[in-house]
Amino acid sequence: MADEPELITVGRLARRVGLTAKALRHYDRIGLLVPALVEPGSGYRYYGPQQVAHARLIRLLRSVDVPLEQVRSCLAAPDDEAAIRRVLAEHRRRLQARLDRTRGDLHRIDHLLEDGVKTLMTDQTDPHGFAGAAGEQRQLAIDLFNGVWRLLEKEDRTADEDDRMLHMAHASRHHWGEVGTAVNRSRGEWQCSRVYAVLGRAEPALHHARRSLELCRAHGIGDWDLAFGYEALARASAVAGDREQARAWTEQALAAAEDIAQEEDRELLLTDLETIPAQPRFW
Repeated sequence: MADEPELITVGRLARRVGLTAKALRHYDRIGLLVPALVEPGSGYRYYGPQQVAHARLIRLLRSVDVPLEQVRSCLAAPDDEAAIRRVLAEHRRRLQARLDRTRGDLHRIDHLLEDGVKTLMTDQTDPHGFAGAAGEQRQLAIDLFNGVWRLLEKEDRTADEDDRMLHMAHASRHHWGEVGTAVNRSRGEWQCSRVYAVLGRAEPALHHARRSLELCRAHGIGDWDLAFGYEALARASAVAGDREQARAWTEQALAAAEDIAQEEDRELLLTDLETIPAQPRFW
């Protein structure tokens, strides 16, 4: 008779896969990774050798905050690499949308700070405190800019919404060119580049990223606008499949991050850099 496979204690499994015993007990309670044997009375948990790979997969997926239900679906077919990649791709889209929401909120806050909260609260007929055509054009630029963010935040955009998002980004940039500052124009170029990058269109993404950075350099704009100019070029280069340039621009962005005054803004940039799509291998 063949020897029975050796069972593994919860502590030993925790050490082998990099999880804590507390986490393994939690995964048992929720039915994610149920031990092969639980001793009556003592309650000691023992796992089979085949569960080591399952525990490692759980650790890897949870290390990037994949939701438990998606982890559970991966465990149902742990050898299906394509299915796991689809789960990761979907989770990446959720994280990117969350990051876009945060960055959109920051831009909206910038407009509140620039135009004044009291003005927005008290004057509903001209909410940004500007009279005449220039004020209307500025308002339109802001509304279009924010509208692009709302579409970027969507995880399930349609083809029509992709078109709308692109046209709105260009329209916003046009109006900023008429009534905005150099900072507004640079951010408009950055947004156009981000939209093209999200849509997988490398050449226009690179063009608008260069324009964003050129405006920063020409007008002495620093802090996070300059750093995000480098980020846009890194992202567009990655979309173009240019690994070397993507790496070089990322290094420039990281160097510029050292001069960002607010720690929260610096963290946002670093988080954004981590979402740059992986570049293809050429070997």
